[in-house]
Amino acid sequence: MVDLRVTLGRLSLQNPVLVASGTFGYVREMAGFVRLDRLGGVVPKTVTFRPRAGNPTPRTVETASGLLNAIGLDNDGVHHFRDHHLPYLRTVGTAVIANIAGEDEDQFVEMAEMLGAEPGLAAVELNISCPNVSHGLDLGVDPVLVGRLVRRVRLACPLPIIAKLTPNVTSIVPIAAAAAEAGADAVCLINTLRGMAVNWRTRRPILAYDVGGLSGPAIKPVALRIVWEVARALPGLPIIGVGGIASAEDALEFLVAGASAVQIGTATFYNPAAAENVVDDLGRLLDEAGVAAVAPIVGTLRSNRS
Repeated sequence: MVDLRVTLGRLSLQNPVLVASGTFGYVREMAGFVRLDRLGGVVPKTVTFRPRAGNPTPRTVETASGLLNAIGLDNDGVHHFRDHHLPYLRTVGTAVIANIAGEDEDQFVEMAEMLGAEPGLAAVELNISCPNVSHGLDLGVDPVLVGRLVRRVRLACPLPIIAKLTPNVTSIVPIAAAAAEAGADAVCLINTLRGMAVNWRTRRPILAYDVGGLSGPAIKPVALRIVWEVARALPGLPIIGVGGIASAEDALEFLVAGASAVQIGTATFYNPAAAENVVDDLGRLLDEAGVAAVAPIVGTLRSNRS
């Protein structure tokens, strides 16, 4: 039997396969399709301090090789999450990682402090990279702001902290470094890439918000490159890789590139059991390769230029 257990800072998981925030609802919706206790962890959709209606419709559009969305963090707020969703999440049998987004630093800190006092959560993921709300993107592109936020959240919340970072920057390494130096237990790489879909006949963007976040197979090469760059520049920093992962082969590419865990996102929309399938196939592929555990293969990718 292959040992699939992984550790990311203070966070320990039974296997490296999680589901990405925004693609799995509040988890309850997926219980009929996936044996939740077989996953390494679940990340419910982002919650904000106050309820949000999200952006106007249309909010999603399929592209040739992915999905473009501008949902806008539609949710009922952190108090509703705590009172109505968290009791169920405590029963799912795997690690639950809350994903939060604030309009400013104080909201992030207040939500993290609130959730950190609740039983049943394994970690908090900071969504400082959503391309569909201006405040999240503005915060996530500045290493100074990212470092200050992570430091404040770490002081306020006893849970492991994951910083989910944006690829929509010139270089992500300084931002990841700032998060690590401030005490983040891990970074999640990457959130969606800003994109656009256009109807040339109407001379209008298809999304009501004009632009949105691109996910799915199209962004996998970008996500792999970013994971590899951060892993090489910041050895020892735990990384969660996300972006276009639909199979165990995809997941293994991220693991050897430097990720200690992965998140399955867009693939869940067309295959609700995608994450569980990845868990099954991951163990089989490693066993066939004569690999006894996940941890030894993390970051083993070698450059052709060295």
